[in-house]
Amino acid sequence: MIAQKLRHLDVLLEAPWSVTVGEDNGFPLKNATVVRIPNPVSFIVQKLLIHRRRKRADRAKDVLYVHDTIELFGGSLDDMSIIWRSSVAPALSPSARTKLRRAIRLFDTTGDTIREASIMATPRVLTPQMVQELCQVGLARVVGE
Repeated sequence: MIAQKLRHLDVLLEAPWSVTVGEDNGFPLKNATVVRIPNPVSFIVQKLLIHRRRKRADRAKDVLYVHDTIELFGGSLDDMSIIWRSSVAPALSPSARTKLRRAIRLFDTTGDTIREASIMATPRVLTPQMVQELCQVGLARVVGE
């Protein structure tokens, strides 16, 4: 067994959301339990910060996660921008912010990783251009980078 260093997990702890889970909402728990989960901005930022160190197949999967998260929360991009400015951005080191800006450039073109992400979206029909454009526009609105 090999231990793997997990990178940039600290960003997932910034401004987490609290969700109550229990029998009332489909979880087999006798007592309702409050669970803290990463907010969507922290989730996206963490995926982008680790992007270059991931295996090729995992990179495409992470791009699809970023796309799907932006799509899912598309009606709340202004709220996500507030989370970015008030909680996530101030928690990042200058080097992490630089790394994030570089990672966002992935969406400047429809390269292999984005093409692979669009194929993974089956049975949905997503073209590489659709993935690239949604991520580019969504990230510009949220992080302004």
